[in-house]
Amino acid sequence: MSTLNTTYLGIPIKNPIVVGASNLASDPAMLKKLEEAGAGAIIYKSLFEEQIQLESYELSESLTEYYDRNAEMISIFPQMEHGGPDAHLVQLANAVKSVKIPVFASLNAIDPTTWVDWAKKLAATGVAGLELNFYAIPKSFHTDAATVEKLQIDTLIAVKAAVKIPVSVKLSPFYSNTLQFIYQLDKAGADGFVLFNNLFQPDIDIEAEKLHFPYYLSHDDDNRLALRFAGLLYGNIRADICSNTGIHQGSDVVKMILAGAGSVQVVSTLFKNGPGQITTMLKDLEDWMTRKHYQSIDDFKGKVSRNKLNDPYAYRRAQYIDILMRSGDLFKKYPMV
Repeated sequence: MSTLNTTYLGIPIKNPIVVGASNLASDPAMLKKLEEAGAGAIIYKSLFEEQIQLESYELSESLTEYYDRNAEMISIFPQMEHGGPDAHLVQLANAVKSVKIPVFASLNAIDPTTWVDWAKKLAATGVAGLELNFYAIPKSFHTDAATVEKLQIDTLIAVKAAVKIPVSVKLSPFYSNTLQFIYQLDKAGADGFVLFNNLFQPDIDIEAEKLHFPYYLSHDDDNRLALRFAGLLYGNIRADICSNTGIHQGSDVVKMILAGAGSVQVVSTLFKNGPGQITTMLKDLEDWMTRKHYQSIDDFKGKVSRNKLNDPYAYRRAQYIDILMRSGDLFKKYPMV
């Protein structure tokens, strides 16, 4: 019988399916369902800079609203140890205690002090590791790419120095040279990479003539970029590779591992199909391994990566040219009316 054991940030997990950061993990009942369905690990919902700053401000305002009205009213509100963003820490600590599989924290901050201070607070909850969600919209036309990248590398170094748990980096693909940036983060001590972020983007309501922000659940084809980079990175970096976005079926898990990922994160497929989809995906993965006579994940991890293929053009520009040269196949599949 095949074993599905692998690692995430160097930590052993029972299988490669990790539940990505979302509100799913904030529901204690759902947390247990995800564990029972077979999840190898769970990333707790992200804590955001805006959430920290806004909740801290609102809490301070509410606690001081009646200060100095008179002597008796200075203590009208009790001290709220778990109010504001601290509530996130309490809920996270409870989540860690409620399941037997590893639970990881996720942090998306902006200010350097916030990154370090809250990384330490999140680590103190007992989580197995920490995911740094690096996603920032440039605020100035005059900030160059090197400045943005240096700030994020420095953030990783500072967080690694402040906590004793493993730290991963969750990235968008929007860097001048994503491979080089990942290589630099790897040298700076990242224990894992989650590729890539499923970004929330604004849309425009043309009737109301204003922006709105619809929820976007990934589709199957959204996993191609993660597959490409897993294939390019495998064997070239020390950190674990975790593919993310558009991973809905067991076959998607197989593809990512063949490319070079050691694990995958799933969210959208759970919203669409429920926690039982994890069980289905694991069965499909195990059935495929049995059919192919693989005993473990390591037996086929990276088998179709660039490092393992004899084709020197694998994952490179030549594939683009090849696809264009075969464009007649597209017309056969979708004949013009």
